[in-house]
Amino acid sequence: MSYQNKSLLIILSLFCTYFIWGSTYLAIKFGIASFPPFLMAGIRFTLAGLILYLIMRFLGVPNPSKSQWLGAGAVGLLLPVLGNGTVCYVQQTVSSSVAALSIATAPIWMAIFSSIWGHQITRQEWLGIAIGFVGIVLLNLGGSLHGDLISACLLIFAAASWSFGSVWGKRLAMPQGLMGAACQMLVGGLVLLVVSAVAGETWPANITAKSWGAMVFLVVLGSLVAYSAYQYLLKTVRPLVASSNTFVNPVVAFSVGVWFANEHVTRVELMALAVILVGVFLVLTSQDSAQN
Repeated sequence: MSYQNKSLLIILSLFCTYFIWGSTYLAIKFGIASFPPFLMAGIRFTLAGLILYLIMRFLGVPNPSKSQWLGAGAVGLLLPVLGNGTVCYVQQTVSSSVAALSIATAPIWMAIFSSIWGHQITRQEWLGIAIGFVGIVLLNLGGSLHGDLISACLLIFAAASWSFGSVWGKRLAMPQGLMGAACQMLVGGLVLLVVSAVAGETWPANITAKSWGAMVFLVVLGSLVAYSAYQYLLKTVRPLVASSNTFVNPVVAFSVGVWFANEHVTRVELMALAVILVGVFLVLTSQDSAQN
C-alpha cells in the first residue's frame, strides 16, 4: 500500500471514530423515541454481530473455540450489555450530550483497572484521574444531573463497565481480528434481548422514520464501520492517535445534540467537559500509558 493510500485510510478512520461514534448518542436518543432501550440495543448488536460473523466466516476465518467464545462473551456482557445497554436506559431521561460526557471518563477508569494486572499508575495519571473526578463531581453538582443520583451512578457504572471489559479483554482468550468484535456484539446483543424480554419490553406499536433511521445508523455505521476503523487505527498509528476520539466524541455529541435535538447545554456542563478532557489528556499522554 502506498504512503498516500495509507494516509487516506488513517484520515478516513479517524473521521469515523470522531464523528460517527460522537453521533451515536444522538442516534440512541432518536432510536429510543420509538424502541424500548434494551430492545433497541439488543437488535443493534445482534444484527451487527451476526452480519460481521457471517462475513468473517465467508472470508475463511475459523469458528472460535469454546474458550474464545467464553472470552468474547465476557467482554460482550461488559461492553454492549452493561456499558451501552445502561447508556440506552439512562438516555430516556438524560440528554445525549451529558451521557457522552460521562462516558468520556473511560480512559480514566482504564488506568485504574489496569493496576489490577500490575500497571503502575504514574504521577501524571494520578493527577489526570483526580482532575477527571473533579469534572464528574462538577457535572453532578451543577449540571443537568444535579439531583438525579440514580442516573449519575448508572452513567458512571456504564463507563466503568466498558473500561473494565476493555482492559480485561486483553487478558482473555479472544478470536483474532474482527471475529472477536463479531462474537462480542453477538453475545451481548442476545443477552440484551433476554434482558428486554425479562423487563417486559414489547415491540412498539408505531415506529417513526427517524427511529428506523437511527437503528440503521447504529447497526451499520456505529457498530460495523466505526469499530472496524478503530481496530485499523490501533494497528497502524500510535495509541494516543487511535484514542484521540476520546477528546472529540463529547464535543461532537454536544454539537449534534444542540443542533439536531435542541438540547440545552449549561455553562457548568461546558466547564465539566473542559475539566474531564484535561484529566483524560493527562492519562492518555502519560509516558507509560502506551504500554498498557
